[in-house]
Amino acid sequence: MNLMIIDDESTEFADTVKQKIVEFNQQHWQTLQRQNLGLKLQDEQGTLLAGLSGKTFGNWFLIDYLWVDEAFRQQNIGSRLLLEAESKAKQRGCQFVLLDTLDFQAKPFYERHGYRVQWVQQAYPETGSKFFMVKVL
Repeated sequence: MNLMIIDDESTEFADTVKQKIVEFNQQHWQTLQRQNLGLKLQDEQGTLLAGLSGKTFGNWFLIDYLWVDEAFRQQNIGSRLLLEAESKAKQRGCQFVLLDTLDFQAKPFYERHGYRVQWVQQAYPETGSKFFMVKVL
């Protein structure tokens, strides 16, 4: 048998590898279902002004993204989205929240909402820092 290592930077290939890991993990975890949790703020025309997306998974709510249009920042919209998402996650049985943020993003915002830094990845991606934060619900 002739085995070859081949470059493949496609999204489809990355998705396939991810699916293989998911299938393997399902054999070893009692919690199999990740359920998306998303909230959005839009105007009458349907324009997206803010949004939060993540997933609940067992005891954990994993926040992937929280974004507020620059024109709508400093109006508690991010706080409202975050608190509503935490409430929904708690209703699903989550006890903890996990997220990451970069040094120029929203670390102080999350700290004001009770999140604590668990780990810092320095030199990310070159000279910055990436903060992994957790909150107990």
